[in-house]
Amino acid sequence: MRFPPGLVTTTAPDPGPAALASLKQYLRISVETEDAALGEQLRIAYELCERFLGVTLIVRDIAEVTTAGSGWHVLTHRPVIAIDAVDGLLADGPDIALPVAAYALDIAADGGGRIRIERPGAAGRVRVRYNAGIAGYWDGVPEPLRQGIVRLAAHGYSERGGAAPPPAAVAALWRPYRRMVLA
Repeated sequence: MRFPPGLVTTTAPDPGPAALASLKQYLRISVETEDAALGEQLRIAYELCERFLGVTLIVRDIAEVTTAGSGWHVLTHRPVIAIDAVDGLLADGPDIALPVAAYALDIAADGGGRIRIERPGAAGRVRVRYNAGIAGYWDGVPEPLRQGIVRLAAHGYSERGGAAPPPAAVAALWRPYRRMVLA
């Protein structure tokens, strides 16, 4: 299967059972019949939080395809914990693991990761496999972020089909953790 440059694949964000338990406690729901609907609202709130902040919350595996051209390529997800592998993608034939001497890696203090392909060989594109996230599990995510996710998920659950705006408290909880990019 050929992957176009710019393609990013990742394991699905999953806050896990502890997050669902937090949401159920917040809503005072003790039955399991609503778990699917609650889980969906939780996933939506979790993804919105990640987009708002510009970071990956719970560590997950990511594969990103980029061209093998010169110059640094900034990885999409952050904070990067580790870059596991760099594979050359050939136009026809199997993918090849690039030797360490064929590329340069950089993980900055702010968690941004980047890669520069110095000797791609026959590869026109490369796939970078790495891990990114600020915490290994739900309880490791800072409390204000967790509270904001739970409140937004609870709002989504209780306002299904409604048009009420999300609670302002959610943005207030998340804003101190937001990564801003100046152009």
